[in-house]
Amino acid sequence: MMKLFKVLILSSLFVAGCIPAHSEVWTLDSCVSYATRHNVTIRQQQLNVSQGELAITEAKDRFLPSIDGSASQSFNFGRGLTAENTYANRNTSSTQWNIGLSLPLFQGMSEYSRLKIARLSLTQYLYEVEAAKENLSLNVIAQYLQVLYCKEVEKTAQSQLELSAFEVERQKALIEAGKVAEATLYDLESVAAQDRLQLITAQNDTRTALVNLTNLLQLKEMENFDVAPLEESDPPLPDPEAVYASALGSNGSIQGARQGVVVANENIFYAKTGYIPTLSFNAGLGSSYYTVAGMPNQGFGAQMRNNFSTYLGFSLRIPIFDGFNTRNSIRRAKLQKLNADLQLEQREIDLYKEIRLAYYQASGARERFHTSSETLEKAQLSFDSTRERFNLGRATQADYEQAKNNLFRTQINRIQALYEFLIRNKILQFYSKGSL
Repeated sequence: MMKLFKVLILSSLFVAGCIPAHSEVWTLDSCVSYATRHNVTIRQQQLNVSQGELAITEAKDRFLPSIDGSASQSFNFGRGLTAENTYANRNTSSTQWNIGLSLPLFQGMSEYSRLKIARLSLTQYLYEVEAAKENLSLNVIAQYLQVLYCKEVEKTAQSQLELSAFEVERQKALIEAGKVAEATLYDLESVAAQDRLQLITAQNDTRTALVNLTNLLQLKEMENFDVAPLEESDPPLPDPEAVYASALGSNGSIQGARQGVVVANENIFYAKTGYIPTLSFNAGLGSSYYTVAGMPNQGFGAQMRNNFSTYLGFSLRIPIFDGFNTRNSIRRAKLQKLNADLQLEQREIDLYKEIRLAYYQASGARERFHTSSETLEKAQLSFDSTRERFNLGRATQADYEQAKNNLFRTQINRIQALYEFLIRNKILQFYSKGSL
């Protein structure tokens, strides 16, 4: 009974050790969503939005009046002019205060244009944030599929190693039975060592791909991080012209460039406001207190009441010649408008090129995938036949290794074609829908 109890305990520990640690599996949608919320680059772009909102507030505040208060105290010593128009040695002191108000009534439409530019710029910042999210999403998609590709390669390498290990064990059994020479075992062990090296390389590539993905997600821990496979293995390929037409209306980079053209147009109008007159209203009040040494002086309160004054006025400014500053500002704004037009044109060209290139690459990868799938079936049959003949002693070690390597290369080519197709197709779907 004690022995049976020990066996049960050891069996339980073995089973518990074989159960893998809990890992958090992330889908493609969850990776993209998390990255767009936590990536540092996106948060930096969102600071521009906050600055744009502040610019709108500042533009609105420029319509408000300005109120200023001032006070001064001065002392004079030595000779000074008297009431009799002569000079004499005397000391004087003066106290003054003033409160003034200035209200812009008409600023030549410049403040209205400034407010409009601030609002248009905020819209452009929002589009640029969306463009940054789209670029990050595409990077996450590519890296996510890279992880899946590396995992498939790792599985294939593991399968190759298992085949080699099985052949090594089978050869050892044949040697012990005296049916084959021991020299054949060395070749099989060498092949198994090469397969083990391939597996280690594939495992390292998988870990590297996971590190790159977690870096995009801004995750600090990756010990329990894993990704879920895609549900679609051969999704339909969208039409590139339809994708481009859809992307022109939804792509954040294109919309941001268009908004940049609108902002540049408004900047031209803002520069032209330098030719328009401005009108403002001014008002204020103040008083003063003055003393002369050796002379009778009224008290502080009496002088403040007697010297109290108010004023109202209007100020009209008519620009006549400003050293060509307004003219140069208009020319500069027009150059910025041309640059914005060129940026929009270049982004449309780049988008069209990227979509067409993704379509052709996806089409070629899908054809290679289907071709390699057919080739894989034949390579599998060839390997099975060669393996059976090798086990019967009718094929050489070189024939067996050649068939095994051909099968491995065909499997890798099929995996490469599949995930290249999936990456390019996901790019097309993303541009078509604006999201996954």
